[in-house]
Amino acid sequence: TTAPDVNPALIHWAGPMGLPEFARIDDHDFAAAFAAALPAHLAEIDAIANDPAVPTFENTIVALELAGEMYGRVSGVFWNLSGANTNETLQELERELSPELSRHHSTVMMNAALFARIDALYQEAENLSLDSEAARVLELTWKSFVRSGAKLDPVNQNRLAEINERLASLGTAFAQNVLADERDYALVLETDDDLAGLPGFLISSMAAAAEERGHDGKHAVTLSRSIIEPFLTFSTRRDLREQAFRAWGARGEGPGERDNRPIVAETVKLRAEKAALLGYATFAHFKLDNTMAKTPEAVRNLLETVWEKARTRAAEEAEDLSALIAGEGHNHAVAPWDWRHYSEKQRAARFDLNE
Repeated sequence: TTAPDVNPALIHWAGPMGLPEFARIDDHDFAAAFAAALPAHLAEIDAIANDPAVPTFENTIVALELAGEMYGRVSGVFWNLSGANTNETLQELERELSPELSRHHSTVMMNAALFARIDALYQEAENLSLDSEAARVLELTWKSFVRSGAKLDPVNQNRLAEINERLASLGTAFAQNVLADERDYALVLETDDDLAGLPGFLISSMAAAAEERGHDGKHAVTLSRSIIEPFLTFSTRRDLREQAFRAWGARGEGPGERDNRPIVAETVKLRAEKAALLGYATFAHFKLDNTMAKTPEAVRNLLETVWEKARTRAAEEAEDLSALIAGEGHNHAVAPWDWRHYSEKQRAARFDLNE
């Protein structure tokens, strides 16, 4: 059921192929929807955790998988929009929701009664006659709870919840800082010479970007991938390529509130503390434990196996590009803002490939 103040379009998806009808959803609908969805989900969790029946795969694991449909649907729409079509309203709500949703996750994953039922099933897994898929779901569910602090004492659980909440806020701030730098930067091009080498589709996009920023009749290089990457590829103006590339590489690194370097430092420190709380040597050990690689050592061995070959190949490519540069009468080395441009020229010359 849907609470009276919740837009039903967030919950009951009636669009094409069962997708949401985004035209019926307003940015201001989400606060009320989350306010209803979170306690509804916790009520379902409590019902599973406090079920007087003996734990079974169906009344615990399957029930857990099916719980929180309203929460899942509201979250799905919100994060889809905030990731693909964000605005100030959604970003403000994202800053508010990130720590709140982290607390919600911790409340679920540290529910002692719920984990007791999951643990009881996990310890008896070989006697439950589960097929391979169900056995894998049980294993992953148990590991997920353990990695989320279910086996810690209350003091350490509280600290882990605090860390996760802070990490969620830091992650949101980091992403929004990068996005803000991408949104606000524009290298406005004034003359036809500034457009040298650019294809028509890119000139059109840059004209639209300039107009959006109040520079009618001009062209703007923005840090949107649809503009910055083809600009670095096709522009014959090396000075402009350098300006644009340096701005692209400096996203989230400027002075003031958008400087992500303090955020990175705090994130690394908190990740190390989180890993230690959960019994891992480093955050890398924690992160990789549930993956195919398993250990940082395995990852390093893989990287070192390909490193020399990759480095040799990159050097060969740099020599080829240097030859192209010299062939044009220039004497500069290959810089980062040259790589895409001369790689494209090399493809055109070697393979007759025109993008």
